[in-house]
Amino acid sequence: MFIVAGAPAHSSFKKTQLLNRLASMSSVQSFDSQWVYLFDQALDEQQQQSALQLLNDGASFELRQAASDEVQILVTPRVGTISPWSSKATDIFANCNTPVHRLERGVLFTLKGIADVSNELKQVLHDRMTESVFNHIDDAAALFVETEPKPLNSIDILGEGKAALVKANSEFGFALSDEEIDYLTEAFIKIGRNPHDIELMMFAQANSEHCRHKIFGSEWTIDGEVQPLSLFQMIKNTYKESPTDVLSAYKDNASVIVGFDTQRFYPKKDAATGHYVYKYKSQAAHILMKVETHNHPTAIAPFAGAATGSGGEIRDEGATGRGGKPKAGLTGFTVSNLNIPGFEQPWEENYGKPSRMASPLQIMIEGPLGGAAFNNEFGRPALNGYFRTFEQNVNGEVKGFHKPIMIAGGYGNIRPDHVEKDPIEPGDLLIVLGGPAMLIGLGGGAASSVDSGTMGENLDFASVQRENPEMERRCQEVIDTCWRLEDANPIVSVHDVGAGGISNAMPELVNDHELGAVLDLRKIPSLEPGMSPMEIWSNEAQERYVLAIRPSSLELFESICARERCPFAVLGEATEARHLTVEDPLFNNNAVDIPMQVILGGTPRMSRSYESIKRQGDDFDAAQVTDLKDAIYRVIKNPTVASKSFLITIGDRSITGMVARDQMVGPWQVPVADAAVTTTSLQGFTGEAMAMGERPPVALLNPAASARLAVAESISNIMSAKIDQISDIKLSANWMAAAGQKGEDQALFEGVKAIGMEMCPALGIAIPVGKDSLSMRTTWNDEGVDKSVTSPMSGVITAFAPVTDVRKTLTPELKNTDSVLVRIDLSKGQFRLGGSILAQVYKAIGSVTPDVDNFDEFKAFFALIQDWNNRGLIQAYHDIGDGGLLATVTEMMFASRLGVALEDQSVAALFAEEIGAVLQITKADWVNLAAEVAACALKDAISVVGTVNNTDQLAVNGLVLERADLQTAWSEVSHQIQRLRDNSETADQEFALITDKNHKGLIAQPTFDLNEPVEAPYINTRRPNMVILREQGVNGHVEMAAAFDKVGFNTVDVHMSDLLAGRVDLDDFEGLVACGGFSYGDVLGAGGGWAKSVLFNSKLRDQFEKFFNRQETFSLGICNGCQMLSQLAPLIPGAEAWPRFHRNTSEVFEARSVNVRVEKSNSVLLQDMEGSILPIAVAHGEGRVVAPEVNLAALNAGNQVILRYVDSHGNTTQHYPMNPNGSPEGISGVTSKDGRATIMMPHPERNFRAIQHSWKPEEWTEDGAWLRMFRNARKFIG
Repeated sequence: MFIVAGAPAHSSFKKTQLLNRLASMSSVQSFDSQWVYLFDQALDEQQQQSALQLLNDGASFELRQAASDEVQILVTPRVGTISPWSSKATDIFANCNTPVHRLERGVLFTLKGIADVSNELKQVLHDRMTESVFNHIDDAAALFVETEPKPLNSIDILGEGKAALVKANSEFGFALSDEEIDYLTEAFIKIGRNPHDIELMMFAQANSEHCRHKIFGSEWTIDGEVQPLSLFQMIKNTYKESPTDVLSAYKDNASVIVGFDTQRFYPKKDAATGHYVYKYKSQAAHILMKVETHNHPTAIAPFAGAATGSGGEIRDEGATGRGGKPKAGLTGFTVSNLNIPGFEQPWEENYGKPSRMASPLQIMIEGPLGGAAFNNEFGRPALNGYFRTFEQNVNGEVKGFHKPIMIAGGYGNIRPDHVEKDPIEPGDLLIVLGGPAMLIGLGGGAASSVDSGTMGENLDFASVQRENPEMERRCQEVIDTCWRLEDANPIVSVHDVGAGGISNAMPELVNDHELGAVLDLRKIPSLEPGMSPMEIWSNEAQERYVLAIRPSSLELFESICARERCPFAVLGEATEARHLTVEDPLFNNNAVDIPMQVILGGTPRMSRSYESIKRQGDDFDAAQVTDLKDAIYRVIKNPTVASKSFLITIGDRSITGMVARDQMVGPWQVPVADAAVTTTSLQGFTGEAMAMGERPPVALLNPAASARLAVAESISNIMSAKIDQISDIKLSANWMAAAGQKGEDQALFEGVKAIGMEMCPALGIAIPVGKDSLSMRTTWNDEGVDKSVTSPMSGVITAFAPVTDVRKTLTPELKNTDSVLVRIDLSKGQFRLGGSILAQVYKAIGSVTPDVDNFDEFKAFFALIQDWNNRGLIQAYHDIGDGGLLATVTEMMFASRLGVALEDQSVAALFAEEIGAVLQITKADWVNLAAEVAACALKDAISVVGTVNNTDQLAVNGLVLERADLQTAWSEVSHQIQRLRDNSETADQEFALITDKNHKGLIAQPTFDLNEPVEAPYINTRRPNMVILREQGVNGHVEMAAAFDKVGFNTVDVHMSDLLAGRVDLDDFEGLVACGGFSYGDVLGAGGGWAKSVLFNSKLRDQFEKFFNRQETFSLGICNGCQMLSQLAPLIPGAEAWPRFHRNTSEVFEARSVNVRVEKSNSVLLQDMEGSILPIAVAHGEGRVVAPEVNLAALNAGNQVILRYVDSHGNTTQHYPMNPNGSPEGISGVTSKDGRATIMMPHPERNFRAIQHSWKPEEWTEDGAWLRMFRNARKFIG
């Protein structure tokens, strides 16, 4: 083993955070951490020099030695595995002409103040799922020992009968029911042989509650009466009653609904040149929709659980039909009380938790980071979601969410001819696409199907997968290339690999077409040679798909995968006989050899029954609120109502260039949007929207009302977008319950029935997709006391709809005009408080809950908002939900920093969470509407509740409260979590802006005419060739091509593999742009691997150097491309002083809209823009400029700084988040001395259309602030 010492592994503030944690549980006084790189073979002198360049940027470090009063441990990837980091780093070394056999990375911890490292400390310092700990660095040689493959096991049913299977069931964690054990014993006795462990594991996963949804298919008996319909049939009833525009329901990985005819933009291979040229193609873009849960994994390992939850849902979209394109995502979290140290709230009590589960606070620190990280790296904007905390003792029982809800969902687009899977034929090749098998997530489907606490801790932990989003991006690029071949798409049918791994996905793939398969186990790509056949077949290693292609398509498919560097393997072929054979040439036996019917059919249908109970609340009512100010502050501090900023700004919301409405509203970017809206494509104004609704506390009193309110809330959110008719909306229903607990089966049945049989049919709305997770209970023993926490039944509803005009989306941002606030209250003044936030903040629940009393009036509400929006009567709109009228109005104030005077309201009127909305309407319009309102069906539901003014205060019932104070309280929980998770200094800087009256938010002061087509004289002469350059993991290339295409370039999709293989030559091009994303998953530093694959390859190096030196060319690097080009500075004339880009000061990914000022420079891209202050999207984790003082001085002196981050007065700023990464002097971009090479961290290509700006002046309607930059490029080329 050969060792290369690396740089320190923790930044100073991360180090302080970790030290505090270590010191709280031991006598550790201080520690050091250092990256250590381990090679399995010795390196020669030249390899060592290359390794130092690639790993340490040329620096050499000494390996830290422990002093006499220090101990050391080395944390490495788990013995027996090859980490994703290793496989990417090995790729980079190979692409840089320094092939190595294998390298791994570890962290060497040196700890002072303890004699040895306890297991408790080790748990904090490593992830026991994917890492190992060594006490001596030399012991790490074990990483490179090839372990012998473990053999196949058989279970002796023929000898020992059923008892053998009962024993195996608990040993392996199969979670088989008694009926299933009987069924399998019988089946194998009939076949006449003993089953193998691999066959039982496969059956257990395929038939787990998680995969089979047995409870939803059960026959129900209620109070002795057999019910005619199952839960699933009641949901399907909505589709039976309202099938219009649903193209695929209940049968694929996602549901598909009708979208719009549009111009889709993507590259097609040009026959003459072989180049992949971007073009607009006229076709329908139907909408695919899916919402998943990942509750159990998120409870055990929050980051990985939420990340793989998002990753799995993205795969569902890609694996729809014959290949879909994911577009926009959402994440949602429900947890128990946060109990933030030093910020405990009056309604919180700390009831404790089991040791194996993360605390609610840990889940909310790490879970959102995981979900965001996967979406960011994959390249999907995270535009919607929710966050609720609830934990309360109700009638002597603790109700809450120790087992959290983690929701991952989203939508995408699909071609009409790819919605249905083609029939697989015998002889078709069966392929696994994507990452290698690893021993992670074994038995996840079964583990997710049982109440937390009933399986052993090790089985619990073994069931969580780990994420590698950059690999999933590569797979999606392969799927994209296939569907873009239109009629010639080689994919016959595709499935994602999820719970149960390949053992579940492969049988599903062929069973859909009533076939069998013969497969070769050893063809499955694997990074862990020691796995047993069962482990190879059933592990849930992520980022994999199974698909079928015709044998004649193999060569084409192979070439597509090679171009994207995406691994795949042909495992075997489909057979006429409905029998599954998995051959194992290594052990020379058949690991699986059973009829398909035994695995997937024939298992008995479950039946369930319950006796109805009456639900009891308490006597809470409005009269108990004696201090209105206290009540207001409690309610807006409750996390369910409060700002969700901390989990929004970490997720990219501008990627794709198709985002028309994200969560952040107004110049101050306040997270209060009701719905997410995207455009169908990069042209036109049709689009899609999604929004959520859920109200679990209400289910403790009235489960049916809880389900109805969730549906109503999702619709009152999504109707802020322009939707033709209410029946255009389609829903996903995700059901969480603690099935089998007293009253909980009843709650589930009543909730499903209320919307499946009654509400949705009445509204004409179908529920074509959904999911259930019915083991929502946690049990543990706390020093001899048995404890349990049971979740309320939770129906989480997500609404999806096609949007006819994305420009007409309403937001809560008040306008500074003479106007009234109008409340639409569908309860007509009932103001029921049961299950409300108001009750919860006083540790109560109430008794009578809000409800949707009249479906016709609800439809009239929808129609009214759409009509008034169409007529331009609504200045601002916000639905009424958690926290009632009070929360709605204050959020509208926060978005606009305007004042509101409310008319006197009863306490119930202020806080009741009855369905409705608040509208801002000018006084003149309101006078004109009087007669119309008096005559309409909702006349008793509509009333004026207040007026808008510019005092920046809320006046209500004699109280006058400052907006700044209210918003501070509302933002406090987000701020507290940010302080614990990010750099506390940056968190405090952001928090301080809330009370800063001089802070005007985003401003726009262009010095040029946005719509002036400076490219016009050149546009019809020719279309110059433009390289849209990407590397594996880059994800921002399509919108970049669209921006250059719009101004007259011939944009060509060029992958680094095209240049390496000589398929494309830079000599044929005049412009080059390196795009944003996560090349190599940011392994070896952001942009580092990508740059070094050029610098270390003489052929590529010469080609790039020649391009940069041609006087007629220009080059641009954005975000990841900026990081990459900055490292190619030695090849770029006049770029000697360019900086590098390091981790943001906040230490997290920053997705923001910020202001930049265009400086005086030679950049050919920024001509005539000097002095402009413009809003722009940023989305990066490593954007902080780092350069020696002398270089910064040279850049300033040579007018090479092109953009600076500025505050709302146009002054250069270091203040976070106006300067999102801490760059000195606000530097956000630089150019070369002659201005032909330009690099910047912000994203002009995501703001070239006006609609793409999160906030913009109203007069910007067509072109965005940054199209001029692309126009200048075309003008320069001439």
